[in-house]
Amino acid sequence: MTEGNFVDYVKIHVSSGNGGAGSTHLRREKFVAKGGPDGGDGGRGGHVIVRGNKGLWTLLNFKFKRHFDAGHGGHGGKQRSTGADGNDVILEVPLGTVVRDSDSGEILFEITEDGQQEISARGGLGGRGNWHFKSSTNQTPRYAQPGIPGEEKNITLELKLLADVGLVGFPNAGKSTLLSVLTSAKPKIANYEFTTLKPNLGIVKYRDFRSFVIADIPGIIEGAAEGKGLGHYFLRHIERNSVLLFMVPADSKDVSKEYHILLNELRKYNPELMDKDRMLAISKSDMLDEELMAEMETVLQEELPGVTPVFISSVSGLGMARLKDRLWELLNP
Repeated sequence: MTEGNFVDYVKIHVSSGNGGAGSTHLRREKFVAKGGPDGGDGGRGGHVIVRGNKGLWTLLNFKFKRHFDAGHGGHGGKQRSTGADGNDVILEVPLGTVVRDSDSGEILFEITEDGQQEISARGGLGGRGNWHFKSSTNQTPRYAQPGIPGEEKNITLELKLLADVGLVGFPNAGKSTLLSVLTSAKPKIANYEFTTLKPNLGIVKYRDFRSFVIADIPGIIEGAAEGKGLGHYFLRHIERNSVLLFMVPADSKDVSKEYHILLNELRKYNPELMDKDRMLAISKSDMLDEELMAEMETVLQEELPGVTPVFISSVSGLGMARLKDRLWELLNP
């Protein structure tokens, strides 16, 4: 699922190069009798390499080009000359990219560091030239090895955004508005469901020039883990977040019930998400007075043991400083 230039899931076809054939050349020079075999080895076929680039945040480069072929290795030559290696193809991807074999579904590797390089399709080895095979009983071998064919496979690139905090909530819970207030990001904001169609990232400035990254994930609805709504397209991004900030609006009919629905969807998608630190923010709290907030906090602590809600308002600025303090404490225990 994409909007604009945000692409986080693509399938591509990669082919590495074939190894070059070894040479069967026999040395023939004036005044050199019976020069013997001097055929060189073939060159290695080119690899298809996936490399991490911290300057990228989307897989847009692969939206229109889906086939990547590395160069073939050169054949061996005379005087034991080795053939040239095939040209490698380097695929630049953003950090947080998971590479899978499209046919088997197996995870081949993950790119999490800038400059990290992994080979997705290995080039074939070059064949050995005839000089390797000479012996006392076979002094002029007239054969050499062919090169080994390269690999050809379909792979899937799946981006999981790397962020410290992930916003989790139903559509219109105020996630995009909060992101726009805490950071310099400018997500689309409107008064209808599924305004957010792609994840948005922002950097929250904290005290003493410290900062952390927050991600706004498109709204989740009940049944998202089974494919309902839009949130299921982006649940993978939540796997990379250190802290999950659940957002439920103050005008919700049942805050506790909404929280449990969201928690259950994450559990069904990936039970390991339950091990992450969680916070509950009651958004749009500018419509509540202090007495009502105190009463709601008492009820929520009874219904949600271990969860201390933070009352916030992106419009009035209520609770923003406390929210950032709590998030920083969770990120830096």
